[in-house]
Amino acid sequence: MKKVIATLIAALFATAAFAQAPAAVKADAKETKVVAKADAKETKAVAKADAKETAKVADAKADATTAHADATVSKAKAHNKAAKTKAKAATEEAKAAPAAK
Repeated sequence: MKKVIATLIAALFATAAFAQAPAAVKADAKETKVVAKADAKETKAVAKADAKETAKVADAKADATTAHADATVSKAKAHNKAAKTKAKAATEEAKAAPAAK
């Protein structure tokens, strides 16, 4: 009789263990889904941060290029003004030289 009761109790526990297996699978699937969602969210955040940094770098390069172009234009204007001033001085000197003789 003791063996029959022990067998029935063992069968009850075995049935309970098999009944919980689908719940465990369900829990694993839910956990996997949560992890996948978190990974997707992290990937999206990283991509967004990379895009912002790329935009900042592009803006900085554009600003540097604009500053370089402005400096080049200013330098050209300064050289042009200096050349005009030298030409004007040379012209005035040439006019003054015959009058001084």
